[in-house]
Amino acid sequence: MTVLAIGSGALWLMYGWLLCAFVASYITERKGYSMRLGLGLGMLTLVIGVVVALVLPAREGSDWRVLGPVGRGKQGV
Repeated sequence: MTVLAIGSGALWLMYGWLLCAFVASYITERKGYSMRLGLGLGMLTLVIGVVVALVLPAREGSDWRVLGPVGRGKQGV
């Protein structure tokens, strides 16, 4: 019974690990950095990597500065 509990706990930790890597890579890509930087931050440091990606300054001309954190801009202007 405890083996199943450990296995399911490890699965949820892996899901959290992958989610942190995805979120950090998305944020760094929108801020004008490489997606690999965010992927590495998210995979190596989990939640702290997402916070570090949020604190990084956005580069000039990046989607983060032009369109905003989650915006896609106006369609069909």
